Parts: sequence; C-alpha cells; structure tokens
Amino acid sequence: MDNVFDVLQERGFIEQSTNHDEVRELLGSGPVTFYIGFDPTADSLHVGHFIQVIVMMHMQRAGHRPIALIGGGTTMVGDPSGRTDLRQMLSKEEIAANGEKFKRTFSKFLRFDDADGAIMVNNADWLLELNYVDFLRDIGRHFSVNRMLTAECYKNRMEKGLTFLEFNYMLMQSYDFLELYRRYGAMLQLGGNDQWSNILSGADLIRRVEGAQAHALTFKLLTTSAGKKMGKTEAGAVWLDPAKTSPYDFYQYWRNIDDADVANCLSLLTFIPMDEVRALTNMRQGADINKAKERLAWELTALVHDRDEADKAQTAARALFGGGGNLADMPTTELAAAEVAAGMDIIALFSACGLIASNSEGRRLIKEGGAYLNDERIAAHDRAVTAADFAQGYALLRKGKKVYHKAVLK
Repeated sequence: MDNVFDVLQERGFIEQSTNHDEVRELLGSGPVTFYIGFDPTADSLHVGHFIQVIVMMHMQRAGHRPIALIGGGTTMVGDPSGRTDLRQMLSKEEIAANGEKFKRTFSKFLRFDDADGAIMVNNADWLLELNYVDFLRDIGRHFSVNRMLTAECYKNRMEKGLTFLEFNYMLMQSYDFLELYRRYGAMLQLGGNDQWSNILSGADLIRRVEGAQAHALTFKLLTTSAGKKMGKTEAGAVWLDPAKTSPYDFYQYWRNIDDADVANCLSLLTFIPMDEVRALTNMRQGADINKAKERLAWELTALVHDRDEADKAQTAARALFGGGGNLADMPTTELAAAEVAAGMDIIALFSACGLIASNSEGRRLIKEGGAYLNDERIAAHDRAVTAADFAQGYALLRKGKKVYHKAVLK
C-alpha cells in the first residue's frame, strides 16, 4: 500500500509539517493514532470542514486510527484563528446540541465499529472540570507569552484587541494534544494551515511534559484560485446537513464553481485517482470542463449524501441545463391553492419558496432583472401570481442564472 503521506502530497493537501521525512516515515511504519479537532460553533459541519473529513478518511483507509475531537470545551472560549473579531458566545446547551449533530455526521464517513476503529471524544470531558490555578501552574508555565504573540492565530486579533479569553485558546488546544497522547497514544495532530501555531505548540507541550516526540501536519484550506474561501453562497454557507443545504443545492454549488477550481476540488474532495483527475481537467474548455464539473458535483453529493441523492440532483440539473431528464427532484415548495387564489404577488411567491430573505431583496432582484417565472423575466414587483402560472402542474422560479425552484399547488 502507498504511504498515505505521498497520497496526500500528490493530491495537494500538505502545507507544513514538523519534519517532512520523520512524519512520512512515521506514517509508513505502521498504524498511527492521530486527531483533528472540530469546534461545534454551528449545528452542522460545512464544506470547509469536509476537506478535514476527507483527510481522516484517507488516513483510516491507509490503516491509521482517527480521533474525531469535538471541541465542547474549546468552543466555550472561541478560536481566534483567522478572525478579526470575537466569536459569538454560545451557551453550554447550544454547544452540546451542536456537538451531538457533529457526531452523527462523522459516523457517515469514518468507521467506529471495531476495536481498531475511529474514536470520538469531546474535550469538554477534561477541560470543563479543570482547576484553573492548577492548570496555570502545570501547563501555563511551559508557554512563552512573547512567543505566543508572534503566532499567526493571534495577529489578526491584535489590531482590534485580543481578549484574555481568546489568549487561552492555544493553551487549551495544546492541552488537548497532551491529553489525547496520554489517553490514546495520539502522536500526530492534523488540521488546516491556519491551525499551525496551535498544533505546533501542542507537540512542543508533549515534548516538555512527557519527554516524547509528537508531530504536527497541516493541509491547505479550501479556497478558490483567487484565494477566497470556498463554500459561501448568497444564501450563506454550504452545509453538510441536508436540512440546511439540500442535496440538489449542494450538487448545484459544485456544478457551478469556476473552471479554474475544478482540478483542485477533484483532487482534494474526491477519491478519484489522480490520473483520472488529470485526464478530466486536461482540457479546460467547453464540454470537457463541464463534464469534469458534473463528475465533481456527483462524486461529492454521493459522498456527503448518497448515490441516490446524487442521481436525483444530477437528473434535475440536466433537465434545467439542456441535458434531458425531468424536474421531479428539483427543490420544491407546496403552496395552498386558496392562498394563491386569495391574492399573491411575485415577491410573496419568491419569499414563500425561500429564494429571498426580505421584500427589499425581492424588489432589488426584480429591478436588476434576476427574477423569472416560467422563463419569463419579471418586470414589476407587484406582478400578480395566479392559478394560470401553474397550468403545467407547477410554476418554475429562477433567481439569477443558476438558482431554480419549483412551486406546486395543493
């Protein structure tokens, strides 16, 4: 079997490591227990997290043991990495509820069902019960404030003011690594490149406290070719939970990414062999790149949801973009016929279908020529909706060039 370090490197994941040769040798010499932490700041993982999930899947397939760490304790403080302001403070109850949803998601991607399977733990189990003075004496004495202030994770917060609450985050994350080393023999922490300082400090803490060697490995963040984070739409983040981002909308997001981002996403977010990835993206034009986008969208939707949902989303998308198929699997909203008969305008219809967040957004969309009903561009915001608009059994709404929705009467 290929060394997973080489696999990750070929696919473009790896950014930094404590020692390139030592980490590669470690991963090639036998099973390694490693961990990645996820702070439950929302009630679902999003596509920015999925690159980390994919890495865990690669590692487990290569025989290594993942620890999925739910940050129930660290979320109480909030990670300052990549932030210019303080994160929203959540209650213990909100954090615990979010963490439970994270657990269900991880179970879709990692194998937990045997003695050598993945481990899922919550750092609230040890962080929330710490005695603060003891923690400072036992752990805090190993950290240099001068060195911490040079860390990338704190730089963006310095301009607006770094709170003492956030300043503790590095100590807590480092302590997690020490605790997982002691409990499970974790020798390697992985994470996004914005976590380099935090991960490195954890490996250093293990060296100082236990006299043992641990390693850090970071991989690239999911960004566009222009350097912007991927996974954001007009409606917000692209979530892994189908209740927050439907399989169809999830598929459409990947089907519509920029041509320049297709090769990177196929490499990082799918398990398609790299020879095939290169063949798919070698011709960056017309039908060739669209075929690659369609493959990307299907593979990712099948991974995150399932093959049936991917097939349904693809069928619906092809129906809209000239490739044949039907509209049965398009996102659909049922409306009461009596509500339409009583009087409904186009803005109310778009709002009922979740395509706009406010009346002002609807008026702006119409003014800019981006609202369509049954392929007719809407010119007036008070345009009435009648039963005649549902003559074919449904009304087809379009927002901009790519967002479609079906409305049916009940």
